[in-house]
Amino acid sequence: MTSKLTAQSLRKLSNGVSIPAIGFGVYQTPAGEALSIVSEALKAGYRLIDSAAIYGNEEEAGEGIAKFLKANPSVHRSEVYYTTKIWNDDHGYEATKAAIQKSLQKVEKSIGYIDLILVHSPISDKEKRLGTWKALQEAVALGSVKSIGVSNYGVKHLEELLAWDGLVNKPVINQIELHPWLPRKDITSFAAKHDILIEAYSPLTQGKKINDPELVQVSAELSKNAGKTISPAQTLIRWSLEQGFIPLPKTATVSRIPENLDVFGWEFTDEARKTLDKDSYEVLTWDPTVYEDPK
Repeated sequence: MTSKLTAQSLRKLSNGVSIPAIGFGVYQTPAGEALSIVSEALKAGYRLIDSAAIYGNEEEAGEGIAKFLKANPSVHRSEVYYTTKIWNDDHGYEATKAAIQKSLQKVEKSIGYIDLILVHSPISDKEKRLGTWKALQEAVALGSVKSIGVSNYGVKHLEELLAWDGLVNKPVINQIELHPWLPRKDITSFAAKHDILIEAYSPLTQGKKINDPELVQVSAELSKNAGKTISPAQTLIRWSLEQGFIPLPKTATVSRIPENLDVFGWEFTDEARKTLDKDSYEVLTWDPTVYEDPK
């Protein structure tokens, strides 16, 4: 499968909607820079932009998409996939309804609708989480939001949602921190059984593992095999693709945008797969997947 992937490849969600096989994240991208960085990412070939209410750059991300589409009329809005997320403070039916409207208002003028809304994390309680899902399902029924999913959900949080008697729309995505040092095989195998695609955030480990000796060695071996330089960052993004994940690399450096997308036309060797197949649990960001509701 991975040998045939290109920057234009699409993955099919359980609701029949297609999503790009790789995305561009705007976490920690200042609002004042998001418009230009999103436009540059789309210019380089990305077609999936991942934002969130808590990032404070939804409006600018939408404007960046609109700017690119205006300059490139051959690319249709339907070809660009925009994601945002409901923050923890807005869990619960009424609060989520209001949050959805806020997120819609920030992008309706620029891009018209939201392709995907995720529950940013399970941090609240069961009643609020399910109330949030009820509000999201209603948004899908109205057509202003095309698909819904979750982020930072552990197996128990996914089980809770899938067992809910009010479930109409299954989560199509679970977005979690993933990289060779945090493969989360319990969550990814559960998701595979239930036809939930996995998005990998912080696939570049926020730079914390870029100089890892094993990663550097694998990158050198892949470079030799591919006949061109493969950087550790490219190796990590390709690792996510090899696992069947949708990686969401981010960078504030414009020159690195095309480099992070140059992860096609070559693939891992068996030795590279073996070296980076780690049985570890090294969280480099935060870990709501283990969240327990207050007693």
